[in-house]
Amino acid sequence: MIPLQDITVAKENSSPIYQPQPRFDLLRLPLLGRWLRWRWGRLLFQIPLLLLALLMIYDGFTGPKIAGQNVATVTAWVHYRGLVMLALLLVGNLFCMSCPFTLPRTVAHRLSGNGRRWPQALRNKWVAIAVLVLFFFLYEWLDLWASPWLTAWVIVGYFLAAFLLEAVFAESPFCKYVCPLGSFNFVSSTVSPFQITTRDAETCRTCPGKECVNGSPQALGCGTELFVPQIQSNMDCVFCLDCARACPYDNVALAARRPGEELTQGAWPRRWDMAFLVLVFAFAGVSNAFGMVPPFYALEQWLAARLHITNEGVLLLIIFGVINVLLPAGVGLGTAWLSRRLTRKREPLRVALSRYTPTVMPLAFSIWLAHYGFHFATGALAIIPVTQNFLLDHGLNWLGTAPTWSLAALLPGSWLLPLQVLIMLAGFGGSLMVADEISRRDFADRRTAMLSLLPWVLVLLSLAVAALVMFNLPMEMRGTIQLNG
Repeated sequence: MIPLQDITVAKENSSPIYQPQPRFDLLRLPLLGRWLRWRWGRLLFQIPLLLLALLMIYDGFTGPKIAGQNVATVTAWVHYRGLVMLALLLVGNLFCMSCPFTLPRTVAHRLSGNGRRWPQALRNKWVAIAVLVLFFFLYEWLDLWASPWLTAWVIVGYFLAAFLLEAVFAESPFCKYVCPLGSFNFVSSTVSPFQITTRDAETCRTCPGKECVNGSPQALGCGTELFVPQIQSNMDCVFCLDCARACPYDNVALAARRPGEELTQGAWPRRWDMAFLVLVFAFAGVSNAFGMVPPFYALEQWLAARLHITNEGVLLLIIFGVINVLLPAGVGLGTAWLSRRLTRKREPLRVALSRYTPTVMPLAFSIWLAHYGFHFATGALAIIPVTQNFLLDHGLNWLGTAPTWSLAALLPGSWLLPLQVLIMLAGFGGSLMVADEISRRDFADRRTAMLSLLPWVLVLLSLAVAALVMFNLPMEMRGTIQLNG
C-alpha cells in the first residue's frame, strides 16, 4: 500500500491529473462491463489459464518428447505467441489480465505484509531488458521450442519467481520490473486501442482514500502502483482492473483511444531505459526471425571458422549480443546524435533519443505480429491432433479417431507472405505518421522538423526491409509437425 500522503504529493507535484476525452468504455457494456468489474471477474479469466498451465507442465514432463506432439510446446510456442499478439492488437494486455502466475498473489501479500520495497536503483526497466534479452538467447541456445521438458520448467520458473518476489516485497516487482512476458506485453500495449483512465477527473481529485491504488475490501488495488487519474500510458498496466473494483465511485474506465495516441501525446518518458526497451524490442523482432532462416546458420558456420569457436552457446551469444544489444544501442545513440546535429538543437542526447523512439513502436509491433502470426497461421490446427494424442495416451479416446498429424495450417500457404507484407506496410505507415506528428509537435519550423526525423525514417526503412527479407526466406517451422503431400 502506498501512503495517502505519497499519493497526494505525486498528484500535486509530479504528474498532473489527466482528463481524457470521453470515449467508448468497455466497462460500461451491460454484461461484459459488470463481469469485468465483478470482484471475482479476473479469477474467471485466470482459472482456465491456470488449468492450461498445469496441463502444459504435466505433459511437458510426462508426455511425448517430440515438440510437435506435446501440449506444452505447441501451446507455448505456436498458440500463445500468436494469440497474445492478436489480443494486444484488438484490445490490449489481456494475457497479463488473465496471467495465472499471479494467482498466488493474495497469499504472497499476506506473507510479505509490510515488507520491504523494491530497491530504488532497480525501479526502472534495465532488469527487464536484461531478462528479456537473456530469454531470447536461451530460447535459441537451449532450443526451448523443441523441448517439452524445458518448456515445462520455464512455466514452473515463472510461478516460483512471481510468488517469491511477491512474498518478499510489498508490491508487484515481478510484473513491473522483471517478467520478460510482462515487458514484452507492456511495450506492445502502447499501440493497443484501449487504456485504463478516469471517467471524471474531479471525482479523483477529491477522493480521500485513493482506493484505486491503495486497495479496498473489494480489491487489492493496483499491484504496479499506478494512480488512475495520472495514467496516460499502458506501460506497467496489467489490465487486472483491481483499480475499477476498488474504486468506491465507479469512476474507472477501460476506454478506447485513437491509434498512436500514447506515442504522440507527450506522455512518453525521457528515460534511457524506456528508449532502449523499445529499440531492443524492435531489433529482437528481426533477430528472432533471423534465427530461423538459412543465412543465420551460414553466419554461425562462418563465425565458427573465423573465430575458431566450437561452442554453440558462445557463437549465439556473440550473434544475438550484437543484434539485440550492441545494434540497438549504437543505432539509437547514433541516430539521436545525428538528428540533434541536423537541427542544431541544444539538448541532452537522452532527450533527443527519447523523442523519436516511440515512432519505432508501430513498425516493431508489426514485425512481431507478422512473424508470430505466420507461425500461428501455419500451426494453429496442430492443437487438434496433439489433444487427440494426449487423450489417447490417457485412455480417454473421446473423439474416437487417431491423430491426424498433417493437420496444422489455418490459412493457405500462398496467403501468408502477402499478409505479412500488408502487416509490415501498415506498421511502417503507422510509424511514419507518429514520426510526423512528433516532429510537428516539437519543432515549429517545418524544415527543421523534417531534418530531425530524417535519420529515424532511415532506421525505420532499414528495419522494415530487413524484416521483409527474413519473411521472404524459407523459415524453420517450430513446434509443429510438417508433413509433405
